Order: sequence, then C-alpha cells, then structure tokens
Amino acid sequence: MPNVLLGVCGGIAAYKSAELVRELQRNGANVRVIMTRAAQEFIQPLTFASLTGHKVFTDLWESQAVSDTIEHIAQAQWADVLVIAPATANTLAKLAHGLADDFLSAAYLATEAPVVLAPAMNVNMASHPATRANLLALEQRGHTVVASESGYLACGMTGDGRLADIETIVRAVLDRLHPIGDLGGETILITAGGTREPIDPVRFLGNRSSGKMGYALAAAAERRGARVILVSAATTLGPPRNCEVISVNTAAEMHTAVLERLSEATIVIKAAAVADFRVSQVALTKLHRDGALSLDLEPTEDIVRSVVDHRRPSTLVIAFAAEMGLDIVRAREKLHRKGADAIVLNDITRPDLGFDSERNAAVFVTGETAVPLPESSKDEIAARILDQAMALRTHQLAALQLR
Repeated sequence: MPNVLLGVCGGIAAYKSAELVRELQRNGANVRVIMTRAAQEFIQPLTFASLTGHKVFTDLWESQAVSDTIEHIAQAQWADVLVIAPATANTLAKLAHGLADDFLSAAYLATEAPVVLAPAMNVNMASHPATRANLLALEQRGHTVVASESGYLACGMTGDGRLADIETIVRAVLDRLHPIGDLGGETILITAGGTREPIDPVRFLGNRSSGKMGYALAAAAERRGARVILVSAATTLGPPRNCEVISVNTAAEMHTAVLERLSEATIVIKAAAVADFRVSQVALTKLHRDGALSLDLEPTEDIVRSVVDHRRPSTLVIAFAAEMGLDIVRAREKLHRKGADAIVLNDITRPDLGFDSERNAAVFVTGETAVPLPESSKDEIAARILDQAMALRTHQLAALQLR
C-alpha cells in the first residue's frame, strides 16, 4: 500500500481535498495529511483525521513538543509521494525558493519522494509572472504540476485558477507512484501549437491553438516511458521535462521538421493546429491601412499526408480534426483521405472546451471504431488517447507479424 502525504493549503478549494483523500484511498493508498495554518480557516483538521485515521500535522513546533520524533523529517521519509492540493501561490513561492517556515514546507525540503502539485488560486494570481515563474521552476525540478482549470472562481471572477478535477489529480499521483512504462521503447513524434503564416514583417495568419493538448500528450508519453520529440509552433507553455523540443513557426517549417525526424518515430501524433492556407506573396515591408486589402492565399503542405507517404510500415499515425460538432462520418472520410491509422475528433463549438481551454472532449476514430473520450481535463484526455494508441499499436504489430 503506497504512502501518500497530502499537503492542504489555505484556499476555498481545500474542501475538495477531503474528496481527494477518499479517491486516493479507493486506489489503495494510505494517506496522511499536513495542513497549513491558512487551510484550517477553511476546513477543520478533524475532518481529515476522521477520514484517514491518522493524526493531522498542523504546526511545526507543536509536533516536536509531543514526540521525541522530529515529525516533519519522519513524515517526509514515510511518504512514497508528496501531494499538495490545493497548492496556493504563497506555498508555491515557498517551495520554489526553498523556504521552510511551516510543517509543509519543511517536509517538502526533507523528502526525497516525487512531488505532485495541484495549484488553485485567483485568476490574476495564477497569471502573475511570479507565480508562473515559480511553477516553471518547480516543473524543471522534476515535479508534476496538475494544471489548474478555467471556470467560475469563488472570488466571482472567471478564468484560470480552479483546482483540477479530482480524478485528474489522482491519475497524476498514480503515475508518479506506479509509472506505467507501457511506452518504453517507443519514440513518439508529437506536433503542437498553432502555426503562424506571415502577411508582412509584423502580421500573420494564425489560430487560437494554445498547444496545451499537444504538450499534455508529450508530458503523458514521457511519464509512460516514451522518448518524445515535440515539434512545437508558437505557444507560451514551458517545455515538458525530458522531451526534445523543436520550435517552428510556419506550416512549411513544421512540415520540414517532422519529415526530418520521421525515420526515428514509431508513433506520430499530429495535435498541432496547422494553417490550411498561407499568403502567396509575403510583403517585404509593413502594409499600411490605405483602404481595402485583398490577400491571395495558397494551400499549405498536408503534413499528415506527407507523413503517411514517407513513414515506415510499422509507424502508427494519429491525426487530429477540429470540427464544428462531432460528425463521425466526416471524420472517417478525412481519416481515409489522409491515410492515417486514427483521428482524434474535437468539437470546437463549445467555448469552454478545446482551443485555449484546460478541458477537452473528443472521439478516437478508426476505420472500424469510434471511442468517446468524455469531457475531462486535457491531461486526462491525453492519457486516454495514449491508451487507445497503445491498443491500436498492439493490434498493428500483431498484424505485421502475421504477414
């Protein structure tokens, strides 16, 4: 039974940590809880003591007075994984800068266990450069950050900062406790982000893609043992750890980068939002507003088709299709036209899903099946896509062996 040390910080989402305890226990974990002083303003330690059957650690100095054990050291060594949910901006700052002025931050510095952080805070606090820098530093330290989600917040504002779904946090914890490793030996080439096609030196044709789905796929694949090559168009996201990142801007640059590395890939996942058209003649100087402007457009390279034409027989190719609605027939027509093995169909009509959102819903479509991927966080959707990909990969390799 794995030992999970759960840190609960002071935010309105603290009440959700009680549900997190129950879900971790349902998955076979033994849970102990640390609460910051601020967390106790939102939920009582008795709640967690009742759920876990263990003492709740609330004060660095009080714990030393009642025991000969140095408790924050003992708990840090006991833990197989340290989870902090919700992780507030204040606690993230402490961890990033190595402060240790309470039980939780001291235990963090004393543990050698993997760390999972689930931030939750006001939208402005979440987007502040200091918070973003702290999260990036913690990710680069090797910690798993379960990204907060966008929605209506307790402060009355709408935006990023809501605690991720409990099932998403649990899955991240289980990944750190028991890495699946089913992608070991695979090299996965993933594209992400939205390409930018220049009009003149300062303007471009682009789209609303944030790159979050592709980056979630890259991070999930790396955690499951794959070697990951990420070809990324413009995005504000930090690079996933242990992934090789190739930065591009245009569809042509992405086309070239993908084909240059295609021979290394066993699986290709085309999650990028690639522009379908580019300007035929890019202006060499900035265009001025002197009246109406017409642009002559030409098609960009069909990267999926090129990958299919140049791949090895054993290379699995999965495309993405962003559509207005979930039209399986149209998706399957596109699948056959491109020659891919599967296509992930996204419905982009809902403003709270897909582009620039923390959540998604899709259908994993092959020539014979259509598997729904119900609404969830992009981390969870990424895990389910990889599950489907590996099932398809197993079937593909078995078929090749029979030839």
